[in-house]
Amino acid sequence: MNCDMKRSISLYSYQDEYYDGKLDLEGCLRETAKTGATGVELLAEQMIKKFPLPIETEEFREQWFGWLEKYHLTPSCYDAFLENRIFDNRTLCLGEQINMMKRDIRLASLLGFHNLRTLVSTPMEVIEGSLAYAQQMDVRIGLEVHAPFSLNSGWADGYMEMIHRTGTKYFGFIPDMGIVCRNIADVVRDKARRMGASEACIRIVDDSYAERLAKGFTKIKYDLNLGKANMEYRMANGMKEMMDAIEQANGNDADRWYANASFTYSWSDPQDIIDNIDYIFHTHAKFYNMHDDYTETAVAIPEVIEAFKKAGYKGFLSSEYEGGEHLRDIGVNSIEQVRRHQEALRAAMEK
Repeated sequence: MNCDMKRSISLYSYQDEYYDGKLDLEGCLRETAKTGATGVELLAEQMIKKFPLPIETEEFREQWFGWLEKYHLTPSCYDAFLENRIFDNRTLCLGEQINMMKRDIRLASLLGFHNLRTLVSTPMEVIEGSLAYAQQMDVRIGLEVHAPFSLNSGWADGYMEMIHRTGTKYFGFIPDMGIVCRNIADVVRDKARRMGASEACIRIVDDSYAERLAKGFTKIKYDLNLGKANMEYRMANGMKEMMDAIEQANGNDADRWYANASFTYSWSDPQDIIDNIDYIFHTHAKFYNMHDDYTETAVAIPEVIEAFKKAGYKGFLSSEYEGGEHLRDIGVNSIEQVRRHQEALRAAMEK
């Protein structure tokens, strides 16, 4: 089947090698190119020292575009973080937050990006207040849809209403594949064991997740108070019953950690992607652990890629490795993990 989807890598995936000094920014781009990916997703605040000052200089931009040409890469998405608590005694007011969003849009444009990821915590008023400038700079703002939130739920209704009310073509969604997990990631389960979790409590948590999957996850209502929405989601999906069972099994801190971690995964029907494809222009292909046979036990990669193909998606699928944080006590090899994931994406896209 012909497929217009493209493969990208979020440099977030290489954060362990970057912080350990094994890779610099160019090294991350070099490793990206080795996988056959043609797109690069940048977390500038994480990867560019003394951010944002270097981006303002022609010298850095010449170097950046020189690297892209050298490694045959295209800017796929610029990841922004709305830091509204940069002062100790107050949060930024609405106008200040909009100005910060406009700053990030401008920086993204300077580096050749036409897509900008903003976090799910970004207030809708900030997004709407930035739309005219986003259109002026030809940079689309994408709200990351991250577990436990989903696309076809009440949570997204407010944003959809804003899209239809404004008629904007410069705001949409960036789904994260943590919302299409059929299982809890095995690296998380193994970490819980190393922390001292009991097999009895691990079974309680795994069975609870399987039960949520079987009966369908209760959706979250639209609420900009994410902490409130998140807790309502957990309680509606059996958190109290699961925690009670762990306490009855004399669970310890490691058991409770694993139980809480289980709520950072969720399952959304891939049909959600098809239903909302007109509002999706970039995707975080989140993964946690690629095995030697190129399978991922948590994310349903072939099933999800098939949905993207069916929907006619033409954007990037950007590998985002998030298993490393659970392996730092025994060693991380992000480069090999990303290579395997890119191969799995390629195979699924070409099938």
